[in-house]
Amino acid sequence: MLVLAIDTSSAAVIAALAEVGDDVQPRSSRMTVNAKAHGELLAPSIADCLDEVGAKPRDLGAIVAGLGPGPFTGLRVGLVTAAAMADALGVPSYGVCSLDAIAGAVDEPELLVATDARRKEVYWAAYRDGHRVDGPAVCRPADLPRGRSASGAGASMYADILRGKGIAVLDEQYPSADALVRCAADRIRARASSEQLVPLYLRRPDAVPPGAAKSVTQ
Repeated sequence: MLVLAIDTSSAAVIAALAEVGDDVQPRSSRMTVNAKAHGELLAPSIADCLDEVGAKPRDLGAIVAGLGPGPFTGLRVGLVTAAAMADALGVPSYGVCSLDAIAGAVDEPELLVATDARRKEVYWAAYRDGHRVDGPAVCRPADLPRGRSASGAGASMYADILRGKGIAVLDEQYPSADALVRCAADRIRARASSEQLVPLYLRRPDAVPPGAAKSVTQ
């Protein structure tokens, strides 16, 4: 089954195709790091992946989307796109925590994944033998739990702080498209029911509705 994977939870705009059978076979992928162009880059990235393997949207059997955590606007682009495509094509959609898709590309017995949450904070989760044991949550880098190693763009951004806590910082910064599909592979093979793609925002967006207009006296 041909599966589309999408993630816009970070500065990276990720689209990829994989064939899911007894195992997961990567077919095509695109990743562009541009935190301000998720809306402009995602659809062309999906089209490029389909063109590379000679496929059409109707050939897709399922769609996998990274749920975050991530900033409000960028994350919403990927989830709305995934949900709209799944609905239009009549195929199931499945959600995966984007931090799991970073951890899934790293072979470490104990791992801390941290991504940029802005406001001098990070989104994070802790893993043991590939399984999430804590998080996702948001905090300041200095408040992260101790661990042996860390990956993710947040870990790289605050590498000095993490190393001061005795944590080795690894190179993996963004969600792995292959890991996104692998995280959902059992659901795909079982042809599980489509899931509502609920974003992991973890906190309120920066933008707020304007308040009531103030009266002006002459």
